[in-house]
Amino acid sequence: MAFLLQLPSPLCTFRHHPLPAFTSPTKASLSHKITQTQNSIQLSKWVPNFQSKSLNFLLSGSLALALSFTGVGFAEGKVGVNKPELLPKEFTSVIDVAGFLSDGQEKRLAQEIAVLEKDTGFKLRVLAQNYPDTPGLAIKEFWKVDDRTIVFVADPTFGNILNFNVGATVDLDVPRSFWSRLAGKYGNIFYWKEKGEDASIESAVMAISACLREPVGANNCSEVK
Repeated sequence: MAFLLQLPSPLCTFRHHPLPAFTSPTKASLSHKITQTQNSIQLSKWVPNFQSKSLNFLLSGSLALALSFTGVGFAEGKVGVNKPELLPKEFTSVIDVAGFLSDGQEKRLAQEIAVLEKDTGFKLRVLAQNYPDTPGLAIKEFWKVDDRTIVFVADPTFGNILNFNVGATVDLDVPRSFWSRLAGKYGNIFYWKEKGEDASIESAVMAISACLREPVGANNCSEVK
């Protein structure tokens, strides 16, 4: 479901060798195109494989930020935690087991998310946690996570509080750079330490809402509002 900005090293390293003295330019061009095609095929095979595993790591408590868009890189993995008893008895699109949000804030965010889903068909789900206090993978069934779902996990454990798991259909409409810019603007430790975790969460939700309402095109979601 989620995607990673950092590509695996085999796809990121391109070695350039000098051409033999009598190599035809036409053949060289063709060889280069074949190499590019092979790289594209490798990437297309690797990305879905990563997406199928990422949500399990993200929600089990192993929030190594390779699964988010913080730019921090790989953090030390944490032991998976699964506490379904932390889930509420009734459905809600906002679950705060960390106590970052007030009751009023939770209600406002839930209302915004409900209207967004009605208007766009995309499902935004927010989980505020502080590892190791997390409901874990039980959240997938609770929320019926699918390709039109964005799972937003707010967890300050590794510094940047914003972590996103993006469904495949959402990925088609929203540029991947949007998530990295969103995490950089509202998720960095300086922002939430000064403004509060609740401010980061609210700002991120409103920015996502604004992005998903924009017409799909070359410049949609180009700004984090």
